[in-house]
Amino acid sequence: MPSPTATADLANQLRASVTRLARRLRYERADTALPLTHLATLGSLDRHGPLTPGELAHHERIQPPSMTRVLAALEGRGLVSRHPHPTDGRQVLVELTDAAHELLAEDRRRREAWLSTRLSELSAAERATLRAAAEIFDRLVRG
Repeated sequence: MPSPTATADLANQLRASVTRLARRLRYERADTALPLTHLATLGSLDRHGPLTPGELAHHERIQPPSMTRVLAALEGRGLVSRHPHPTDGRQVLVELTDAAHELLAEDRRRREAWLSTRLSELSAAERATLRAAAEIFDRLVRG
């Protein structure tokens, strides 16, 4: 079993590396005028499909009034639309528009192109190590 100091050192190193990678990937975003909270909200809708504003707030871990403001801004940009909930007349469902799908696809394309270029500079063994690490990161995130 690793020592608490070794584990803490690894945690520090991983946190710093992942933070730098995330920052660099954000730099490659297609629409830098779109705040990250808005982009994350679009990503949640892309992954989960239509959701109520409350469900979106829960997924994004923000307060419902903040989500209301995010959705108003996204709707104003033509990136989301609201529709009546099929079983609860008090609720609405929010879904992505075609423009949002296009924005997300371009955003992913740009970031993946940058990352693919960088990965191609690594050896096959290094890429295999990163593939294994990606699976481990997924397990860490799932808890």
